[in-house]
Amino acid sequence: MDMEAAIQGGKHNMLNKFKICISMKTLMVLFNCILLAIGQVGGPLLVRIYFLHGGKRKWLTAWLLTAGFPLLILPISISYFKNRSKASSPKFLVPPRLVAASAFLGFLLGIDSYLYTFGMSYLPVSVSSLLGSSQLAFTAIFAYFVVKHKFTHYSINAVVLMTFGSAILGLHMNGDRPSGESNANYTLGFFMTLGAAALHGFIMPAFEYAQKKAEVTVTFDLFLQVQFLVSMFATLFCTIPMIINKDFQAIPQEAAEFELGPMKYYTILVMAGIALQCMMIGSTGVIFSSSSLFGGIVTSLLVPVQQIFAVFCLAESFSGEKGMALAMCLWGFASYFYGEYKVNQKQPDVKHEPEHEEV
Repeated sequence: MDMEAAIQGGKHNMLNKFKICISMKTLMVLFNCILLAIGQVGGPLLVRIYFLHGGKRKWLTAWLLTAGFPLLILPISISYFKNRSKASSPKFLVPPRLVAASAFLGFLLGIDSYLYTFGMSYLPVSVSSLLGSSQLAFTAIFAYFVVKHKFTHYSINAVVLMTFGSAILGLHMNGDRPSGESNANYTLGFFMTLGAAALHGFIMPAFEYAQKKAEVTVTFDLFLQVQFLVSMFATLFCTIPMIINKDFQAIPQEAAEFELGPMKYYTILVMAGIALQCMMIGSTGVIFSSSSLFGGIVTSLLVPVQQIFAVFCLAESFSGEKGMALAMCLWGFASYFYGEYKVNQKQPDVKHEPEHEEV
């Protein structure tokens, strides 16, 4: 009788621990999704406002995408001082292999930042949102080959729906062409944006692959340090051409000539840097706490949300095509979320069978 009670008690404790672990993971995913939403919606709007009112420095806006990485010093420091009393707690969690991977991914992210902001300089937000639509397809393809991500009927349905839903936005791009924009610049910006989408579609599974190969337990501290390193290397990459082009020296003059005034010029740059850093933290955090494919799903879900904010903030049109894209993206996200819910429901039974046998 006592043995049976002990078995039941041990099983109950393990089940509670598993539920707590799932709850913490859910909160982590939710927190990073919020950061990603803030950054992906607010960042491109601020960058577009910069270009619409006289801004011309493309490397500067690419630099802003990751230049907010020093903000991570605060949470990293808080975590360090909180855990320094633990003798077994390492001061630096990132292994050398992951540091090297962070440098390589930072280099790729710097290139991707330039391609993306180059497209933003010539395309309205509604058209540059093609980044979100094609990125999901590239992420799904690379996730399959790089990290061997297994597809379910729900995830395939989500990818198809959200890719086609967001691609509908591209069919309406001629109606949103900025007045006075040359065909050459518009076409170049369009293909640069698609190139950024393809590269970012590779970067997201590469993050997941690097974490798995490093064979380390993913913790919040590790995530912050990896994000700091990747953003730092990307910022360093973008700093070199900025120095060559003398972008830093040109900032005061550009601020003086900015249509909205110098104060709003600097405010837009600072706010864009913070928003874009939130996007970077959220994007990497979603990958570390879930998967690269889920990160692509959330990114694509936010594409039509960008359209809504572009309508109110930049007076861009909201057509029937954009409404249809919004509905398809929401449907696709619901499909993927339901599929993940079904999978998670089965996990407790699978995970607790071995433990019960051991007892």
